[in-house]
Amino acid sequence: MDLSVNYLGLKIKSPVVVGSSGLTSSIINLKKIEKSGAGAVVLKSIFEEEIYHEYQSIIRKESKEDDENLGYLDYYDYKIKEDNIKKYLKLIEDAKSIIDIPVIASINCTCSYEWSFFAKKIQEAGADALEVNLFILPSDFSKTAQEIEAIYFRLVEKIKQDLNIPVAIKISYYFSNLAGFVKKLSNTEIDGLVLFNRFFHPDIDIDNFTITPSNVLSHSSDLAISLRWMAIFHGRVGCDLIASTGVHDGASVIKEILAGADAVQIVSSLYKNGIEYLEEIITDLRIWMGKHGFEKIDDFKGKMSQVNSPNPAEYERVQFMKYFDDQKYDLD
Repeated sequence: MDLSVNYLGLKIKSPVVVGSSGLTSSIINLKKIEKSGAGAVVLKSIFEEEIYHEYQSIIRKESKEDDENLGYLDYYDYKIKEDNIKKYLKLIEDAKSIIDIPVIASINCTCSYEWSFFAKKIQEAGADALEVNLFILPSDFSKTAQEIEAIYFRLVEKIKQDLNIPVAIKISYYFSNLAGFVKKLSNTEIDGLVLFNRFFHPDIDIDNFTITPSNVLSHSSDLAISLRWMAIFHGRVGCDLIASTGVHDGASVIKEILAGADAVQIVSSLYKNGIEYLEEIITDLRIWMGKHGFEKIDDFKGKMSQVNSPNPAEYERVQFMKYFDDQKYDLD
């Protein structure tokens, strides 16, 4: 039984990829992840703010003069302190020397492409690919939808101009026309789209009057969002599609691939059950494939996508109407 898939142009042994998280920030864990059967690993993100911190004095001085060409910052390597940036590049180098599955670096950013010079350092450190997590919440009242979308396209253009390794963009579903935006973004030079990232979920402590985090880890119910859009996008976009958020077990991996995912990312379930839980997920995938006579992932990928459905409206409105039509309520 062949579980291998193509992921951003890379051949990987399994469609299950461990996503960017604290779990992927140490060599010890990376070894466990490989041993447990993951096809690839996305390293813990380095944040745009961390990159700025290293180069802030240079950026403030020079970027006004040459906003479009920050390649000169390579000249200032001697200014890098012994902190997060160097540690991150070292993590990439060490991971590549110790594990055999693809190592994907990750940058989490919010606003611009001025840090893109650093992506080149990631490539030089040996990363097999780069995932850019664009964490842009549409909460700026002064910006139009077009202005927010333009950030994505400018960033993609700049990064792909500087890199030879594959690039995936991790996005949210907060777009006024998600289908149109994803279609357009997929037809740029990017290699894949990760659907979807998770924003910080605020809560309010009513006794201490403070903002606190809530729902830090995803829940299995979160799968519905990426599952619907995965099924809608399959066969209609110009790059790989990777599912993320709500993938908690073997069944959810199978569902996402049936919907059309080229691969899936998993994180929260490993926090809850341990890294070794990957083995159970992959075993469940194998058992299910054997039960239904599938020898490879492509045999069933996209089988339940919208383009392959005899009733495409099932992913939109019809099932909702049928559900409530079938329910019997006593209103007395």
